[in-house]
Amino acid sequence: MMAKKPPKAAPRRIFQERMRITSLPLYFEGYLLVKRPEHQEFKHYWTELRGTTLFFYIDKKNPTYIDKLDLTDLTCLTDQNPTEKCSARFLLVLPKEEVELRTENTESGEEWRGFILTITELSVPQHVSLLPGQMIRLHEVLEREKKRRIEMEGPSNIPVRKEKQPIQEYVDILNPMPACFYSVSRKEATEMLEKNPSSGNMILRPGSDSRNYSITIRQELDTPRIKHYKVVSEGANYTIELEKPVTLPNLFSVIDYFVKETRGNLRPFIYSTDENLDCPGQESK
Repeated sequence: MMAKKPPKAAPRRIFQERMRITSLPLYFEGYLLVKRPEHQEFKHYWTELRGTTLFFYIDKKNPTYIDKLDLTDLTCLTDQNPTEKCSARFLLVLPKEEVELRTENTESGEEWRGFILTITELSVPQHVSLLPGQMIRLHEVLEREKKRRIEMEGPSNIPVRKEKQPIQEYVDILNPMPACFYSVSRKEATEMLEKNPSSGNMILRPGSDSRNYSITIRQELDTPRIKHYKVVSEGANYTIELEKPVTLPNLFSVIDYFVKETRGNLRPFIYSTDENLDCPGQESK
């Protein structure tokens, strides 16, 4: 039977390699159709917005980009077909070229537009149709980009607001998600934990509504048990839905809470590149 691997937008080792190559923080990613002046047709790329640069990859799994676009001097972003419902299409106007972008649906188009305008204008755009959780992400990215530029250019050039909440020491500001986050379903997370117990026993994954998150854990009690916990995004915080709900400032704190409350019995699921990861559908010997 053919092995079915769990979907991974950017496995940890690929993320680390891209981080090493680009030396820039990842703000947003997804598929884009791109048409540059030298091309007659749109080209389909897995695209990452890192810093103020778009990096284009052949697919999700390739660690090396094949093209990039610096947005530092973006003049304007214009909507090319605001009345079309099935997709979004807009034009990036730069001093030396104009680049057309197209997305597979209007929602992802609004997200791309929001993130691009946020990092190029250093302010969150007001006229974007995004959900509250998505707007929170824009504000988080804005603060990270301001800090990045301060480190590059010095504090006298760019004003930055002070953070109301201190960032935990273990938070990796170059990676917006904990290392145990995987873009998998409830079933796939369960199978990953069952087949790879040495890699950890706790996975953070997208929630069923795509706006919140879920924690899947596997505990060795009398018999192995799988449990799922919902993590709801509320304003700038995240609430774990327990008998007595627990609210924390970020997803890193959510993971840390489970680890501390179980005195280390729960460990984030992180597999090494040296290990053979048993994926859903594979048979374990």
